[in-house]
Amino acid sequence: MTVERNPAPVAPSPVCAGTPHHGGAADGKLILALPKGRILKSAKPLLARAGIVPSSDCLDESSRRLRFDTNNPDLDVVRVRSFDVATFVAQGGAQLGICGADVMMEFDYPELYAPLDLGIGGCRVSVASPDGDDDAHDWSRHSCIRVATKYPNITRRHFAERGINADIVHLHGAMELAPMLGLSRLIVDLVDTGSTLRANGLHEVETIMQITSRLVVNRTALKTRPKEIAALIARFRDALLPVAA
Repeated sequence: MTVERNPAPVAPSPVCAGTPHHGGAADGKLILALPKGRILKSAKPLLARAGIVPSSDCLDESSRRLRFDTNNPDLDVVRVRSFDVATFVAQGGAQLGICGADVMMEFDYPELYAPLDLGIGGCRVSVASPDGDDDAHDWSRHSCIRVATKYPNITRRHFAERGINADIVHLHGAMELAPMLGLSRLIVDLVDTGSTLRANGLHEVETIMQITSRLVVNRTALKTRPKEIAALIARFRDALLPVAA
């Protein structure tokens, strides 16, 4: 006779420490994530018009600090890599951020809401090839092509629309070296003036998308602290209005 045994109890799923805290920092402050580099410099006048003035060393590239207070006692800013702003905001480490449209498209976080195009940090994501590679733009000649980029998702989608499989070489910088060292046929990278491409024997083949920076907001934080975040959005919106003569 078969004796039925009671199944062994199933252990409860472990609770992961460090659950995202969408409402703000532990001290109750809202956090605005700012990108390092040229976009931060472009954002300074916009922040001032919005009435947000970070401590003076926020724009000092030699400063090792990453979190800064502002003239608003309820708001701090953090300075992070431009590619990380979207993740900080989507995961609740910051409630708002200034983020390039390229980063938003690459990660496509559903947790992000982008109410405003700030019109700063203008550039483009482009396909580039070595000078003399005259058939690089003739997509019908290829079913698969190797591309070096820090934008694997944008790149795959772009070439898939043309029926081409993009074999990605995922790099975080110095993309221009990839074709000359035999790593890839093409690169997809952020382009401003194009001078770096020209200095390394490359030229633009096609523009994938034009880029500006956006104000991004964590959707959960917008629900839990609507008045505070709506007020900050309104400040940025007013900062974008033309200055009266």
